[in-house]
Amino acid sequence: MKYYCRYFSSTFSILLISDDECLLELKLNADPSSDVMENQNLEVFQKTRKWLDDYFQGQKPSIKIPLKMQGTDFQKEVWNILLEIPYGQVVTYGYLANLIARKRNIPNMSSQAIGNALHQNPIPIIVPCHRVIGKNKNLVGYGLGMDLKIKMLKLEGMDLQGYYFYEDKNKKFVE
Repeated sequence: MKYYCRYFSSTFSILLISDDECLLELKLNADPSSDVMENQNLEVFQKTRKWLDDYFQGQKPSIKIPLKMQGTDFQKEVWNILLEIPYGQVVTYGYLANLIARKRNIPNMSSQAIGNALHQNPIPIIVPCHRVIGKNKNLVGYGLGMDLKIKMLKLEGMDLQGYYFYEDKNKKFVE
């Protein structure tokens, strides 16, 4: 059986989905499917709400949330590496591709494959795909929107001076 509860931030609603023990999914501004039941009181939801409270107040969350990431072996490999990126720091798609290539003892790995895995991340924010950027300080590819990516990196204390993103094919620096 799957369960859900909602978390409300100042700008959006987050749908949390659990199997009673582990967090399975985190979705912004979504409605639950008909096969999940509401249960606000699960311990995993209490921990997740505390984690999100701390995070959105600009604090590094210290609570550990049991996660069960559902995806391919490759996706899980990428997502587990994301959990090792320190709070307030970023890495590039290329760095992750090179890291996985070395782990797998292969000559190279596509940065696009990394991006595809990040796009399928079922637990964004907590599994921090927002900490992955393009080369040359390019803030690219965040499925929840660039505004949220920038907000979260700033919440984590990053100075984004000199970072940029592309919007309507015009290079825009982060303000």
